[in-house]
Amino acid sequence: MQKLTLYQVDAFTNRVFGGNPAAVIPLENWLDDRLMQSIAEENNLSETVFFVPKENGYHIRWFTPEFEIDLCGHATLASAFVLYEFLGYSKNELVFYSKSGELLITRKGNQFQLNFPSRMPERVTEYPEQLLLGLGIKEPLGVYKSRDYVVEVATEKEVMNLKIDLSFINQIDVVGIIVTAPGKDCDFVSRFLMPNCTIVEDPVTGSAHSTLIPFWAEKLGKDSLHAKQLSKRGGELWCQNAGDRVLMSGNCVFFMKGEIQV
Repeated sequence: MQKLTLYQVDAFTNRVFGGNPAAVIPLENWLDDRLMQSIAEENNLSETVFFVPKENGYHIRWFTPEFEIDLCGHATLASAFVLYEFLGYSKNELVFYSKSGELLITRKGNQFQLNFPSRMPERVTEYPEQLLLGLGIKEPLGVYKSRDYVVEVATEKEVMNLKIDLSFINQIDVVGIIVTAPGKDCDFVSRFLMPNCTIVEDPVTGSAHSTLIPFWAEKLGKDSLHAKQLSKRGGELWCQNAGDRVLMSGNCVFFMKGEIQV
């Protein structure tokens, strides 16, 4: 029987029960992939993150309840929080090695800044008809594609008032669907849906902002951006467009520490 420590952290928020909860499990050595997937399924959060020491940083992997994912912002933010707040990490910068390359984390006061790869989407004219039907959107300003589909609409109200139909959404073969618009009290807002996943709507999605930051930087003609994700829990990010990289900063709040026996 092996005992593992689990930390649950709310990321991209300054209040408990806000932002996006992540289960963070530090390891000395990797577990079997099937076991990590089973733990993520048992946790039933949008992401369970595992990391192990590697060279001058940590190797990091993220699991949804259904599958391993290539990049996750909120769980990376939560991992940095756990390392600094509970595990004695004290350097100004922290490096995670991932399937998406090296991810540099910098602590800035009460916030953590993620340095992620930029994923500028390209406008597409051909996309599944289920996309707009599943969102209840009749006239988007544009549809784009990176790892995820991006649907641009005119107003924050349209993002808030999506008429989501999972019978259509779950027919789309894509990691995620982003709906975005200019914000009323920030630069842009978004929501993020995941077809065929236990967690249908992700509360706050750092990896989606790898696409949203260059998209809105070009559209608005500015590189410093303030973003909000309009899920029920809500989340807030301070963003910077930096060429082939994007920077996003946010707060974390500790919720729970527990022990797993496997």
